[in-house]
Amino acid sequence: MTKKPVIYQMLPRLFANLNDTCIPNGTIEQNGSGKLNSITPEVLASIAELGITHVWYTGVIEHAHCPDYSAYGIERDNPHVVKGQAGSPYAISDYYDIDPDLAESVPDRMAEFEALVKRTHRAGMKVIIDFVPNHVARRYKSDVAPKNAPADFGVNDDASKYFDRDNSFYYIPRQLFAPKVDMGSGKTAYIEFPAKASGNDCFTAFPGPNDWFETVKLNYGIDYGDGSRHFSPIPATWHKMLHILRYWAGKGVDGFRCDMAHMVPVEFWNWAIPKVKALYPHVVFIAEIYDTGMYRDFIARGRFDYLYDKVNLYDTLRGIQTANYSAAQLTNCWQTVEGIGGNMLNFLENHDEQRFGSRFYAADPAKVIPSLVVSSMISTGPMMIYMGQELGEQASDSEGYSGYDGRTTIFDYWSLGTLRRWLNGGHPSEERLTARERWLRNKYATILNICNKQQAIREGAFFDLMYVNYENPSVNPHRQYIFLRHYGEETLIVAVNFSPDSADMHINIPEHAFEVLGMKKGTSVMTELLSGEKLRKEFSPDKPFDAFVAPFDAVIWKVKPRASRRKKDASAEE
Repeated sequence: MTKKPVIYQMLPRLFANLNDTCIPNGTIEQNGSGKLNSITPEVLASIAELGITHVWYTGVIEHAHCPDYSAYGIERDNPHVVKGQAGSPYAISDYYDIDPDLAESVPDRMAEFEALVKRTHRAGMKVIIDFVPNHVARRYKSDVAPKNAPADFGVNDDASKYFDRDNSFYYIPRQLFAPKVDMGSGKTAYIEFPAKASGNDCFTAFPGPNDWFETVKLNYGIDYGDGSRHFSPIPATWHKMLHILRYWAGKGVDGFRCDMAHMVPVEFWNWAIPKVKALYPHVVFIAEIYDTGMYRDFIARGRFDYLYDKVNLYDTLRGIQTANYSAAQLTNCWQTVEGIGGNMLNFLENHDEQRFGSRFYAADPAKVIPSLVVSSMISTGPMMIYMGQELGEQASDSEGYSGYDGRTTIFDYWSLGTLRRWLNGGHPSEERLTARERWLRNKYATILNICNKQQAIREGAFFDLMYVNYENPSVNPHRQYIFLRHYGEETLIVAVNFSPDSADMHINIPEHAFEVLGMKKGTSVMTELLSGEKLRKEFSPDKPFDAFVAPFDAVIWKVKPRASRRKKDASAEE
């Protein structure tokens, strides 16, 4: 059976941390860190119950951090170029290693990760990890690279040149790295000479505090001084990155979420992805990308399986919730990606975005149903949720480096109360959850499971019904959105309501929809999939389809065609 990917993103460092006495800016000794071994079969089984098909383990590759692991042969990072105590998971310091914070036994950290991969597979889910191709930590050194691995980044660079095709980095010759943040003094100061360009395409020695000053931009053969491209022969960075991808695929990883993929030339992806898939054809590639104008090129030429649809669907759904966007704008979203909708990965939360339930977004996680239904059911493409989203996590803590911003920190050692109570000491249970959290988790489970239980969602066609309902007095296009999903003889009528008021909708379904989708007309007993309600209803272009939708809610009516009389008689004879 073809499955629609439903992804659960987690940072194990936060997810599995049960410490309930964390302090802002706390060290790992004070606040603790979640461990890979704590993600047990019992925990994974409970995640799978949500309808999850893939787990994205975020931040498992070794990255810059403040703790000292030099006793284990891991070179220490200078804290002046580490954001927070725990550091950014996207400032990679060794592409071939597992972050020691996540290990119960540091020398066995890779074995612990490999065991987690096997546990995840036994739970019926696949494993995704980050691939961070655009930049590395300012201190990069691999202590565990395989013998056949290419040389470390920067080892053979000519640092006297701003650009050289086979340099790993971009240099600012004869200039000390001097960001507008404290680099320390004396023996503990961070000194980099000559300076290297920072990861967010900051090609000066003077990045500011909002720049990615803790990272160094990697060179894929583009001279940003004059815009020229040097891809033949293949730049050294390409070969290094291909080796890293194959290394992790060989560990049993099933997919890569490619960080800031659009900051790396599409030519690299066109070259590398087929070479990985030649050995590991099942591996999927997901691009973090923020330019709709690049979508089709990164699918057709870049060979990506899926792309983030942040600036299209996510931003529109957020606008409907917070900025008075009309729900009718959702029509523009599917039109923007028409023909590639199945390649779009949708989400309402991830580590970069503010929590849906935070005061910066909806302020109430229970208002999520219409947004969740649209984002998970508008296409056959993947849906992703973020750890604790299913419990209504509101990110109301000021954890340290991040401050109180409606996001869950990625830079600090911390623990989330919602997840702690659900994890229940390592034995997941709803016992310690509030009534609202139990209700919400069950709603998520219902909606996400529908994505693969219903063939019309996981494989079917989409049909927007708004164009025949704009003048319908029972439908408010500013607050309501209606569409069909259809496959074979299965049709779903999906209606969502972003309003604080209930809606009695009398939905027009045009003859054209019946012709295009090959749907059957008639009266039959239908099931509303979210509530289980059953009613005899008519499905026809000649009579509106009645649907009551509560405030901030949705309905999904499944049309079950009535068997013909001849077929019924034949069944009776049998």
